[in-house]
Amino acid sequence: MQNIVKENVADIFGSKVFNSGVMRKRLPKHIYASLLKTMKEDLPLEENVAEVVANAMMDWALEQGATHFTHWFQPMTGITAEKHDAFINPTEEGKVMMEFSGKELVKGEPDASSFPSGGLRATFEARGYTAWDPTSYAFIKGTTLCIPTIFCSYSGEVLDKKTPLLRSMEALNHHALRVLKLFGKTDVKKVTTTAGAEQEYFLIEREMFKKRKDLILTGRTLFGAKPPKGQEMETHYFGRIRGRVSNYMADLDKELWMLGIASKTRHNEVAPAQHELAPIFTNTNVATDNNQLIMEFMQRVAYRHDLACLLHEKPFAGVNGSGKHNNFSISTNTGENLLNPGDNPAENMQFLLFLCAIIEAVNTYSEMIRINVANAGNDHRLGANEAPPAIVSIFLGEQLTAALKSIETGKPVKEAKDLVLEMGVSTLPKLIMDATDRNRTSPFAFTGNRFEHRMLGSNQSIAGPNITLNTIVADVLGKFADVLEKADDFDAALIELLRKSVKENKNIVFNGDNYTEEWVVEAKRRGLPNLRTTPEALSHFTSEKNVKLFERHNIFTPAEMDSRYEIHLEEYSKTINIEALTMISLAKREISPAVVTYTKEVCDTLLAKKACGGSIDLSAEETLAERLSKGFGDFIKSIDSLEEILEGAQNGETPQDEANYYCTEVIPAMTALRVIADDLETMVAEKYWPFPVYEDILFYV
Repeated sequence: MQNIVKENVADIFGSKVFNSGVMRKRLPKHIYASLLKTMKEDLPLEENVAEVVANAMMDWALEQGATHFTHWFQPMTGITAEKHDAFINPTEEGKVMMEFSGKELVKGEPDASSFPSGGLRATFEARGYTAWDPTSYAFIKGTTLCIPTIFCSYSGEVLDKKTPLLRSMEALNHHALRVLKLFGKTDVKKVTTTAGAEQEYFLIEREMFKKRKDLILTGRTLFGAKPPKGQEMETHYFGRIRGRVSNYMADLDKELWMLGIASKTRHNEVAPAQHELAPIFTNTNVATDNNQLIMEFMQRVAYRHDLACLLHEKPFAGVNGSGKHNNFSISTNTGENLLNPGDNPAENMQFLLFLCAIIEAVNTYSEMIRINVANAGNDHRLGANEAPPAIVSIFLGEQLTAALKSIETGKPVKEAKDLVLEMGVSTLPKLIMDATDRNRTSPFAFTGNRFEHRMLGSNQSIAGPNITLNTIVADVLGKFADVLEKADDFDAALIELLRKSVKENKNIVFNGDNYTEEWVVEAKRRGLPNLRTTPEALSHFTSEKNVKLFERHNIFTPAEMDSRYEIHLEEYSKTINIEALTMISLAKREISPAVVTYTKEVCDTLLAKKACGGSIDLSAEETLAERLSKGFGDFIKSIDSLEEILEGAQNGETPQDEANYYCTEVIPAMTALRVIADDLETMVAEKYWPFPVYEDILFYV
């Protein structure tokens, strides 16, 4: 903490980033102007620019202590990838020169054969390309200059998450500009989406982490009985941050600030040992890059503090899991937030058009919203009283709902007046109530001037959900523009368009409690899909509607859609398979010997007491020995059952069949084994249990 206090945050912020300020100082004026135009107006990069930028970038990086450069990209693994090359180039005198060319900046050739391709590429087809993304700043990580890039195959198939994200942003920009032109906003040259991903995570003692092979191999505890104390006292949320954690957070903030990431908010979350970091929102492409770095540095910095950072969606059963709330908005280059309702939302027709476009988009493509947050980890979290359910709905609040009702019926809405909260204490300032409350149970909630997409899992890249949001909103904006551009009377056509959209899509608006069983029944009546599991959700991935959507906006080809469908299914099946194998290993090699050893001690005690003769009460030992013996017998049977069921997973004819089998057969067998093991944990003496239990892990000083 002392280091942070001694340093001026404004001075260190962005110090490891080749940002606009650095470029302005180091690049010739015409080169800087050309590059800035590419960045701000999505124009092609001029040929002569790359060489000059590369030289300036290398000089700056060398001054920062860098020795290598890498094309930093985001393959379909969901994490980042990098191959480091030194700046050195040998000379005839046996020395080296430090060189970095424009060609090396613009293009790289990593091996593409070992990354997921979903059948787009054969294993022997190894060549792939990375290409510089000049709209995201290069940065220094350790001694390496990292250059954000896209990643594609030799023949041009998209193999990453950045390329489709950039394409989706261009699609939304195109159609949003069409709409704004109709409102007379000719000064607007670019529209972009912005995102701010609130990141939840757990911090535990590193020594505890190292003793739990399930955490090491799968990211979550596959066994663990409920501790005597969990989160029921509700004292951890926003509570005092412990010293070690506070030092970790300060160190993490410093690292992120130097990378130009505006880490703004930090606090304790609901579960013990759970915390949250929230950055200031920024351009969605940059926000996606930043979130990948946030997750990486969370784990890097934790290591320095003898802690382990857990990013799994559900590391511990019985306490809240971790999500990632994606705050989504739309802004113009003139600084206007298109989702700002203004003082009178009911009369702000431009805002209402963008609002209705998002509502219609989410309703029309709700399966894709669910699909993009579907994975094995998030299945443990969605639908519990800690995260939104798997049913996609939208919360608007009373004021906006009334405004839409006014559009539908043609009746004026009652003007909303500011309400003042009187707290009964004269010295306290007056509090003006917001127009709407916050709904923490809603998957997609309006929160003042943005939508909060709350379904993402903590371990996920935010690229997928934002690709979908950008594309579906672009689709509806394009549809709206098609109608309005042909209208003779714009105002009348606009009212009729909005009225039709409100009537056809009001079924997805729900301002109540999404956790209740009544909502499940009501959602079904409204025709809203309830895709409870990942395989169930993924079965809709390549529906004709979805394939045509992404093809229409040049985001994915049908082949690229098929590949992603296969990759998601394989990832799910592989995850469950690894978890099941880990359970079997722990059950056989660690839990079984512990139970046998403790049972022997109980039986030895029982025999010793029997040998004493007389009227010694043996009932306690007999009962415990009987329970241990029965529990262990059931435990062995469950291990055998899981192994047998697991063997059948390879019999599926398609990846969908295999994923369905893991979901319906393997997971229940894993659950049955865990129930018995967790019961044994409560009976076996602490000194015999082979790994730390929940109270040891979650409650530390």
